[in-house]
Parts: sequence; structure tokens; C-alpha cells
Amino acid sequence: MPPSARALLARLAPDFPARHVGEIHTDTTEFMRIGHGDVIALGERHFLVLRDEAERRFGMEDPKFWVKRCRDLETGERRLVKLVFHESFPMTIGSMVVTCTRSPRKESRILDLVRGDDRFMQGETIPDTAGNPVRILDVVPGKRLDEKIEALEMPHRDYFFELFPEVLTHFIEACQAIAWLHAHNEKHGDVRRDHLYVRYDSGTYTWIDFDYTFDFQDSPFGLDLFGLGNIIQFLVGMGQHTTQSVSPEVRARITTEDCSIMFPNRIVNLRKLFPYVPEALNNVLLRFSMAANVFYDATPDLIRDLERALDAVRGQR
Repeated sequence: MPPSARALLARLAPDFPARHVGEIHTDTTEFMRIGHGDVIALGERHFLVLRDEAERRFGMEDPKFWVKRCRDLETGERRLVKLVFHESFPMTIGSMVVTCTRSPRKESRILDLVRGDDRFMQGETIPDTAGNPVRILDVVPGKRLDEKIEALEMPHRDYFFELFPEVLTHFIEACQAIAWLHAHNEKHGDVRRDHLYVRYDSGTYTWIDFDYTFDFQDSPFGLDLFGLGNIIQFLVGMGQHTTQSVSPEVRARITTEDCSIMFPNRIVNLRKLFPYVPEALNNVLLRFSMAANVFYDATPDLIRDLERALDAVRGQR
């Protein structure tokens, strides 16, 4: 007879308050029923659920009920346990419509592919008793890149000439990691600025969250490229600049063509805000604007242009 959660925790986590002890779950299909104090049992492994994970976006917390922040009871280490959740939705980019789908098995496949490569989050997949591919993820020892940029307290000009060259150098390396995925016929699927971490020890930029895939018939890897474009706009601008956030004087100079094809209120023609941004770099940004009639189809093309832009930025110092 398997042990109760109370008996298991008394042995493996005696510090956990008995009044909060829940149940042991071997089938994680009904992930909404699994919460604080429950234990997820996967073969011989046991994970104490501490809370549901949440993403902080646009100043709000977005709970992810299928992702549990846990303690590995065998090792005592923190883990993120990602349960199976399926969804599908359309995304519009200009006149193009892309279908995005959450695929746990695709994420498991990528975790196997990138094992040992610290440019990507690390983890393993263990099936539960219902056959669900449960992903056990290491917590990346670092801080989100966008949070590091937003925390800077300095004029944009100082940031651009003092810090941005190093930021761009590391971001090019992060783009090379995405190109490596594409060369293995895999997509990241959810390239966003909050999915890129800076490791505390090495400064390496590390990608997280691989469970989305997409059907973009015009460009097999196109959505990843648009995601990289959104991030470089943020990094160049030392934050996001919208038609609502700039002064009336600046707004009068902004046209529809100066804005993002994905987010029509975001300004991507940043030379109109910061004239010292070199044309080589600004031209990369404009490839993601409403004015663009040619988009990036391959990550190496974006990397080539970013490397040229980095030379131009360094040449201004």
C-alpha cells in the first residue's frame, strides 16, 4: 500500500506544516485540483507543490495553473513541474494570420535536444500514470533580461553608448541559439523578452519555455523572427516606446509606418526618438515596421545585420 501524503512528508519534508498536507497525485490530468501541500508522484520521484507559477506581464500577474513551483523531495532542490495543458489560438501580424498551439511533447523533444546547453533552460520529461508528459524543469539561476533593462536608472544616451554594445553582443549570441534550433528543424515558438534570462554566474542569455509551436505557411520560422524583432526594439529603446508614451512634440513626427507590424502603437523607428541610433541598426528595426515589404525569413540573415549594426554602434563610441 503506497504511503499517504502525511507519512511521505513526515519522512521527506518534516519541516512542512502538517495542517497544509494534501494528497498524492499520480495522474496529473486534472491539474486545477493539484495545489499547495499536494505531492506529485512520478515513478520513484516526488514533488511537493508549493504554489502555482505566474508570469508577470504588463504590470499584472498571469497565473499558470498547469505549472507548479515545487520542491524535489528526494534532493530538496526547487523545480518547476509543468503539466499538460492544450490550447490553440490565432495571431495576426499585419495581413497574416498564424495559428499557435501549445505542444507539451514538442517541449519535451527540445529539452532532450538542448541538454547541457546553458543557452536554454534544462529539464527532463517523466510520464505520469495517465501517460501525460510531465516536464521537470530546473529553475534558471538568473534574472529576466527585460527586468534588468527596466531597472536601469540612467539617461538613454548613456545606456546606448556605455551598456548597449555588451547587451547587443549577448543578444546576438541568443539569436545564434535560436538559429541553432532552426538548423535542427525546431522552433522556440514563444520568443518574448520575458522568456530570456541573464545567468548570474556567467552572464549567458538563456531561453525558457518551448511548449508553443506555430503554423506560419509564409515563413516556417517567421514567428520566432518577429519575436526576436520585438526584443531588439525593446533593447535599443531601453524599454518600450508607444505613441501614447511619447511627448506631443515627438508624437507629431510619428506616422503609422514608424510603428510595429505586430503592435501598431509601438514605435520601432527609434531614430525619430534617439537620432544617435545608427542607420544600420535602425534599418533592422524597420524590417519589423508597418512600412516593411520584406521580412526576415532566416535567423542567420537577422544575425548578419545585427553584427553589422554592432560594428556601427561601436564605431560611434
